[in-house]
Parts: sequence; structure tokens; C-alpha cells
Amino acid sequence: FLTELDGLLKDPVELRCIGGFVVTQQYGIGRETSDIDFLWALTQTPQDNVETLAGLGTKLHRKYRLYMQHVGIATPPAGYATRMIRMFPAAPWQRLRMFAVEATDIGLLKLERNADRDREDFLRLVHAGYIDRQIFRDRYYEELRPYLLNRLSWHDKTLELWLEMAWPTQ
Repeated sequence: FLTELDGLLKDPVELRCIGGFVVTQQYGIGRETSDIDFLWALTQTPQDNVETLAGLGTKLHRKYRLYMQHVGIATPPAGYATRMIRMFPAAPWQRLRMFAVEATDIGLLKLERNADRDREDFLRLVHAGYIDRQIFRDRYYEELRPYLLNRLSWHDKTLELWLEMAWPTQ
């Protein structure tokens, strides 16, 4: 899928990936997923729109049952871009570069939505040792909370519930 996508690109494209794909492919844990969620695609030309080339309903999607999806309603922690991790550095792609959001930042991105699969992915990352309790809490207050637009008390309560769920004795 990704090799064929690379072959369709005209110029370099950098994807900042999040979600279940990253949990599975970068951290080696998680669940099956049928999409590659990304926060940002840095492209040089409009014809390199990865959703047009490999999004839902495209030829690549029909062939591989996998598709690219831009996530535009998530609030990432302020410093997430400085902690990105290169995915598949040995891949022979000519134009495609993929970066994973760091594990704690993935947890914070999932906290805002708070769906069942978000909590499950968060717990998998915690139990695998990828997320530290104090760093998660500190980053929430320093890098995420100041940028949330509403429902701050709801998000604060969700944070406390997630901390208790992941670290019940602390």
C-alpha cells in the first residue's frame, strides 16, 4: 500500500501519523485498523493530496482495504512536533516520509475524544511502558489544556479518570 502510494507521489510528502496505525506499527501493540490517520501532510504540490490518492474509496483502498485519513478535529499537545519519530526509516520509498506522534502525545490526543478504543490504546501504551504517569499529567496541563477550546472541567475529569484507570494505586 505505502510503496504504491509512494509511486503515485510527484514530490516529497511528509505525514505526521497518529492513531491505531501508529500504536500498532510504531509501538508494536494494539489492534487492527483499516486507516492511517494523520494530523498533517506536508506537500509541495496539490496533486500529492494523499487522501485523493489513497483515501476512502480510492483504487488503493479497494485493493488493500486500507486508506489514508486526515484528522482535522484533534488538538495535539503544543510541543508534539519536536517529539515526532521517523517511521520505517529503511523503507525504499523515494518521496514518502512518515512520522509517528510520540506515545504520550498519542495518549493526550486520544484523551480529548475519549472513545472506548482510545482508552484501550492508551492502556496498551501504558502497560507496555511507553507512557509515564507524571509526564502524561504534566504535558496535559502544560501543552494541551491551554489550547482546548471548551469543556475544560470535563477534560480535567477525564484526565483524572484515565490516570486512575492506568495507575490505580498512585
